[in-house]
Amino acid sequence: MTRLRTIDVPVAASPYRVVIGENILADLGDVVDLPAGVTRALVVTQDRIAQAGYVDTVERALSSAGIDIARHVVPDGEQAKDVAVLHDVWRAAAGHALSRRDVIVAVGGGVVGDLAGFAAATYNRGIGVLHVPTTLLAQVDAAIGGKTGINLPEGKNLVGAFHQPLAVLCDVAVLRTLDERTLTEGFGEIVKYGFIADEAVLDRLESAPADGKRDAALLIDLVHRSVAVKAAVVAADEREVGARAFLNFGHTVGHAIETLTGYGTILHGEAVAIGMVAALKIGVAMDVTPAPLVDRAQSLLGSLGLPVRPPSLPREAMWQIMARDKKADANGVRFVVLEALGDPTLLTPHRALVDAVLDELATA
Repeated sequence: MTRLRTIDVPVAASPYRVVIGENILADLGDVVDLPAGVTRALVVTQDRIAQAGYVDTVERALSSAGIDIARHVVPDGEQAKDVAVLHDVWRAAAGHALSRRDVIVAVGGGVVGDLAGFAAATYNRGIGVLHVPTTLLAQVDAAIGGKTGINLPEGKNLVGAFHQPLAVLCDVAVLRTLDERTLTEGFGEIVKYGFIADEAVLDRLESAPADGKRDAALLIDLVHRSVAVKAAVVAADEREVGARAFLNFGHTVGHAIETLTGYGTILHGEAVAIGMVAALKIGVAMDVTPAPLVDRAQSLLGSLGLPVRPPSLPREAMWQIMARDKKADANGVRFVVLEALGDPTLLTPHRALVDAVLDELATA
């Protein structure tokens, strides 16, 4: 077993550990502390994850720890984050007779984690959830922090709960089987951490060889650094009432793009990449953000294969969605912008300024 890296997430009411390494799925029972009294687990996953063999490995590890396993497969893609699918997960949990001591195990990407986490938060008034994220995006973002939820036609993640996991197991070996686009979108969130908190992330990406995105040592380091940033922010602001909003750098425009194009047409990390460039240019237009940060972002994101320009979308519809953004208040839509590298802040730009930035990006 490879040397492990661990990060503790010291959330006051429910601290937990994130374990990062290579080829560690089979050692789940040894590297993760399972709760006392657990006898049953419902493994929630998707067909494509199961076909890769990862679910079998996780289930064998749990069975070796004396846990009775049932598997529930949900649809692929964002359509799984739906109330009807959630209802089926509840029924599966009840069918396997999960008690409050038992656990739901999410094996998959962010969609599986969000759905299974919400099911765990609400089934039997709350049971434990263990996250085994199988995409880069989920390892650095979705599986960390306890945010769970499902989508509505009106917007992404509009129904959900805060429910911290028992633990998170990030095995970078599973990323080898990801297609190029799915792997690449995870770098959108990684770049975000570099801009809001840890410049070393940007330096590592800029110095990495063009064909090095699947290098295990690089991935372990980037996952570790990204999780460290998110863990520190979540521990200080579990319920997103203050500094945790900075983790949404790029998400205001990004979520609107995802919603209007249909979930999955433009992937989350791709939408965040576009949203970060927009936010940086908004900051520059407000005389807050140093202009060279825009060039650095566009260059790095482009080199990673991520988009930097928004698609043509109805502007009024975008504003309706952005007005429902969690950072919006009575004064309007607030954006996370940078006063300097690693120094995010929240500002409320005039609509005309935002529209001008989006127009400029769309026609560049």
